[in-house]
Amino acid sequence: MAERTPVLEVRGLGIDFGGLTAVNDLNMEVYPEEIAGLIGPNGAGKTTVFNMLTKVYQPTRGQIIFCGEDLAKKSVVETNKAGIARTFQNIRLFSNLSVLDNVKTGFHNSITYSPFAAVLRLPSYYKQEKELDEKARDLLKILELSDQADVIAGNLPYGAQRRLEIARALATGPKLLLLDEPAAGMNPQETEELMKMIRFVRDHFKIAVLLIEHDMKLVMGICERITVLNYGMMLAQGLPEEIQANPAVIKAYLGE
Repeated sequence: MAERTPVLEVRGLGIDFGGLTAVNDLNMEVYPEEIAGLIGPNGAGKTTVFNMLTKVYQPTRGQIIFCGEDLAKKSVVETNKAGIARTFQNIRLFSNLSVLDNVKTGFHNSITYSPFAAVLRLPSYYKQEKELDEKARDLLKILELSDQADVIAGNLPYGAQRRLEIARALATGPKLLLLDEPAAGMNPQETEELMKMIRFVRDHFKIAVLLIEHDMKLVMGICERITVLNYGMMLAQGLPEEIQANPAVIKAYLGE
């Protein structure tokens, strides 16, 4: 694995809010088509790391190198166009739109018709909208949501809403998918199905996945490498079996 080039390389990453250091000196890599985990106690800084990777927060220090490019000063939109997509701990869907329309919003990076063409409903608008509709339906089929394409997103069962959020993120064409507690609120059967889906998404789309999760069965069952945060600093990093056996991790987190 060391011979491969990371899709994501984080070096000395940190952020301060006023006088408070939320994350400090974080170093980690995610490799192509790898499923990696970021774990730690509540308040350890995990979601803050995701916010920095997607540029919701601009880091105070350090580097984020993505596909060989330094993401310094890039905006949320520019970072998403570069190939980083995410889901959220609290599901964020357009709850009053249909399942199909939610996925179509994810294709914003690939829209080429002008606002002028959209307003006047020119042929270029209709042609691309038809293409986007077909692509969205293909994604729904892959994630087993085809039969719910016309359902209002807010009326979906919880697990289906999670899948829809992942489908919308995939519509942006990412090289790295960030999943923030995807199993939150799921029962054991739903979690098992989620594990299979994450592996399928990785394999089908040939992308890397970095996930935050508190469900240790999911983390240890699916992640190839794990980074552990505690109080905003890296506590440990390694293979699942190494993390499970690490005394510092057990004391800070796994042994709770």
